Amino acid sequence: MSFQHTMKIPKDRIGAIIGKGGKVKQQIEKRCGVEIEIDSESGDATISSTKPVEQMEAFRAVEVISAISRGFSPERAYRLFENDEIMFQQMDLHDYAGKSPNALERIKGRIIGEGGKARRMIEELSGAYISVYGHMVGFIGNFKEVKLASDAITLLAKGSMHKSVYNMLQDARRRDKMDRMRLWEDTYDNDKEEIKPSEF
Repeated sequence: MSFQHTMKIPKDRIGAIIGKGGKVKQQIEKRCGVEIEIDSESGDATISSTKPVEQMEAFRAVEVISAISRGFSPERAYRLFENDEIMFQQMDLHDYAGKSPNALERIKGRIIGEGGKARRMIEELSGAYISVYGHMVGFIGNFKEVKLASDAITLLAKGSMHKSVYNMLQDARRRDKMDRMRLWEDTYDNDKEEIKPSEF
């Protein structure tokens, strides 16, 4: 079974996808079992493979390239290789800013924060990686992490105060920790019940 997919890459991100000496491109090709051809003039990137399905991860290659093309460093995009639970998702800030360039820049400024502080805080509290590129916000993480981060970005885009957004994230993290503790306790109690005393 063959695979071929062509996607458009912003020209200012082509270098990041290729990498120094072609190392990033080669890494993706090796790990995903695909071949990548990039037209530096048009920005078209073609991902293809003729290998059996079980020997390639073509859609993972598309995700990694999409993440890098949307502003993530290759090192951060490689998190998508960790396991099948890690995903790449995007949010369009035009949904909140409309067609106003000033509104878009204002929202981006709120998401990034002074010196990148707001973005770092959301990443730390949600566990997701975040990239703001053009009018898009990209997320890399598992389902819970991405949902938390996207909820936080949505609140900021709608005008919520940073402090209330951070509080929401901290509350969610506390609830998640308590849920994991309860799950551990339930598992521990069940294991104890299964242990029967030796018969003499």
